[in-house]
Amino acid sequence: MILLEVNMEGETPYFIPVEQAKEISQQITLHHQKEYVSLDDAHGRILFEDLSPLIDDPAFDNSSMDGWAVIHSDTLSSSNEKPILLQISGMVQAGLSENELSVKSGNAIKIMTGAPIPKGADSIIQVECTRDNEDGTVSIFEPSKPHFIRHKAENLAIGKAALFAGNILTPDRVGLCATMGHKEIPVVKKMKIAIISTGDELILPGNPIKFGQIYESNSFGIVGLIRWLGHDAIRFPSVADTLETLRTSLNNAAKETDLILTTGGVSMGEFDLVRNIMENEGEIKFWRVRIRPGSPPIFGTWKGTPIWGLPGNPVSSHVVFRMLVAPWIRNSTGAEGPIEQPIRVLLKDSVKAMKDGLTLRRLVIENSDEGLIGRVKTHQGSGNLNSLAIADALTLLPPGSSCNEGDWVDAILL
Repeated sequence: MILLEVNMEGETPYFIPVEQAKEISQQITLHHQKEYVSLDDAHGRILFEDLSPLIDDPAFDNSSMDGWAVIHSDTLSSSNEKPILLQISGMVQAGLSENELSVKSGNAIKIMTGAPIPKGADSIIQVECTRDNEDGTVSIFEPSKPHFIRHKAENLAIGKAALFAGNILTPDRVGLCATMGHKEIPVVKKMKIAIISTGDELILPGNPIKFGQIYESNSFGIVGLIRWLGHDAIRFPSVADTLETLRTSLNNAAKETDLILTTGGVSMGEFDLVRNIMENEGEIKFWRVRIRPGSPPIFGTWKGTPIWGLPGNPVSSHVVFRMLVAPWIRNSTGAEGPIEQPIRVLLKDSVKAMKDGLTLRRLVIENSDEGLIGRVKTHQGSGNLNSLAIADALTLLPPGSSCNEGDWVDAILL
């Protein structure tokens, strides 16, 4: 059991390790709901419950090859030098509703891929190993193959789950749903996630910019991360640095969405109003995490709706989302992914770690004979979004573990 570290007042867990922040946040989860969608609309969605086939697959014994359905013992002595002659007694093709044909010793039935196996047949000889003769016989040049028969239910059996709650419905899995006979799929209803950017200095891209202003970028990146997880982002207008406008925006978001994300206003400055309003009117579960970049996040609830207060610096907001918000959303919905892939990287540049927390430096990854190598291409300031845009991975440096060129480190692919 992790003991909570608290601030001087002994109230809110403060400046805590990443794993502790995950543990605290997962004490609050969202009640995810089920909805049914068509196969075409199921791509990328999260499966709500285990899914079993409505039919066996295959539904009947069938051929995996174009060729001849025969009795295996009739063909054992066949070879190129001494082919076996079998009497042709019919043909069966895929899609027939019934198959009344049967194979007797000394006979062969022509069969197409996917066609039902005639009664009496126990193997298939592929067409390229045979020759049709004008006298109604077929020459067999090698022994037939029992494994060219696909047996009923060898892939899927009625009532035996093949996909499981939390599975991401990739194209192959959607195809499997169709194979199992499902027209509509039970999926997790997408969460509506509010994004509220804060700060007097923010202006939307495309507008003329004045001295002291910056283009608002955080919400546009966060929208992509939310969609990456399979949910819907709702961008609220940027909020100026007044408690009244922030309160109104938070109240509206709490009514309209399942989760609130704010960016900016969570640090220790006079105009960090998200922290201020959460301390006085919200419920804070923790504030600040031992992670760099991104140490100031807040997690709690506003009017009963979960809220993550992300840092205002763009790199920090992205890092906190990936390290804390994304795992929390996956846990809330039971989703298996998507997740960041852990890797080991050989450093080609020195990287410095913070003394008391996890450090995530941005690396450009290259393949080499030595394995994956990582380089630091730009300065690592938390306001330098370009450093994240060109990066392929983030280091996972434990506290105080600065590394030099030639060291191997843990990282996650972005």
